[in-house]
Amino acid sequence: MQPGLYHILFISAALFFIGVYGFFTRRNLITMLMSIELILNSVNLNFIAFNKYLWPEKMDGLFFTVFIIAIAAAEAAVAIAIIINLYRSHHSIDVEQAEELKN
Repeated sequence: MQPGLYHILFISAALFFIGVYGFFTRRNLITMLMSIELILNSVNLNFIAFNKYLWPEKMDGLFFTVFIIAIAAAEAAVAIAIIINLYRSHHSIDVEQAEELKN
């Protein structure tokens, strides 16, 4: 039995809300970055599902997904570089200690 569109959308919504919950409740920058990646992957899952079930003859959803994966890789590389520099200067990756960088 092949999963239908609603099954995939349910999984995507669960991934999205787990990512949002993790982003708003965690204070560690690494776990916040992982939560953002979960949100982006849920969007990718939506693009693939809608492309497969609504417009199977087109490739638009796949192209958007590949583009989002490339953007997410660049975002993760920049974010990890910022987190490493923050850890080197403050010896912590806690969000509360990163707030003092604003001043």
